[in-house]
Amino acid sequence: MRVIILGGGVIGVTSAWYLAQAGHEVVVIDRQPESALETSHANAGQISPGYSAPWAAPGVPLKAIKWMLQDLAPLRVAPRLDPAMLRWLVSMLSNCTRSAYARNKSRMLRIAEYSRDCFIELRRETGIEYDNRAQGLIQLFRSQKQLDASLEDIRILESCGVAYESLSREGILQHEPALAHVRDKLVGGLRLPGDETGDCFLFTQALAKRCEALGVEFRFDTTIDSIEAEQGRVKGVKTSGGDVRGDRYLVALGSYSPQLLKPLGMRLPIYPVKGFSLTIPITDASRAPESTVMDETYKVAVSRLGDRIRVGGTAELTGYDLSTPESRRANVEFVVNDLFGGSGDPSQAELWTGLRPMTPDGTPILGPTGYPELFLNTGHGTLGWTMSLGSARYITDIICGQTPAIETEGLSLDRYAG
Repeated sequence: MRVIILGGGVIGVTSAWYLAQAGHEVVVIDRQPESALETSHANAGQISPGYSAPWAAPGVPLKAIKWMLQDLAPLRVAPRLDPAMLRWLVSMLSNCTRSAYARNKSRMLRIAEYSRDCFIELRRETGIEYDNRAQGLIQLFRSQKQLDASLEDIRILESCGVAYESLSREGILQHEPALAHVRDKLVGGLRLPGDETGDCFLFTQALAKRCEALGVEFRFDTTIDSIEAEQGRVKGVKTSGGDVRGDRYLVALGSYSPQLLKPLGMRLPIYPVKGFSLTIPITDASRAPESTVMDETYKVAVSRLGDRIRVGGTAELTGYDLSTPESRRANVEFVVNDLFGGSGDPSQAELWTGLRPMTPDGTPILGPTGYPELFLNTGHGTLGWTMSLGSARYITDIICGQTPAIETEGLSLDRYAG
């Protein structure tokens, strides 16, 4: 088959890898001059299957109000008349129940754990390097209330067979000794030993080169204008470089997927949630993180990527605005200075922003559509890096008509029917 992949980020490139390995002719189309220059470029660096969880959770509506009133707010919602945002918020709030949270987290863990196994296999087969570290992730709790709330997550982790460790203050320091100077700010932690870190940009670029060696064609600097369909069948894709035709088409455009598919009568419940990151050169390795920590108070992750620290977090619902106001830099910079002060030089930091394609229930949308030739691999939110290989291998099986290695329940667009 000739498969046309729309989108050249980590989701599109990993899909190209598995489809090419399955023997198909693959074409990847992207508007950027090379792969992974948008949302995949400078994310927080976490490959965090154990930490995979939906934003929609019991108590989140009240927390969101409190967050927006904080000086260093993890969340900001821009006042705007945006029907898509309002629909998304209403749907997200409907998922803020205990039963929905358990169901959605279980679905996300299913994909993320599978993806982690795919990462291990890919490294073994290819030797690919991307500043990766397999030393786990620690959720840091600054209050007893946060520690108590983690018991619900632990219950779901146990039901899904995911390894974890509950850590005391001293237990945290055994894994992250640089936190010794802020030990009094911490009450405990939850360690997820199967989680990893790595540079998504380096990985995607390296894998794209391996894809090219398998015969994958990348058409960069090419704008995707529309998908052409007649009588319920996809006929091709209109681009700035001319019409492109194939046997199958895979949409992997993240936050921009709904815009492309709306003219086909498809409404994808995906909304862009803007996040920020800082990349800071390490000046004192003894004060830097060993792997990744997630500050649960500020919802900011701090990761070690080789000789750099990546600090990522915060959430803004501002549509497709990609501006980087200095006021948002304060959120992520505060956390790295507070926890790992003296580890790097913030004056040399690179500030970046990207749009996370969020679904209301946190689970990506994977699988077929009402058009026999058209498939989806999109809506991964903050976990595109984490779920990339698993999602790509899963959708490859679906496109090839094979039975995926994981259960398909609740992963397709059908779960939003009606």
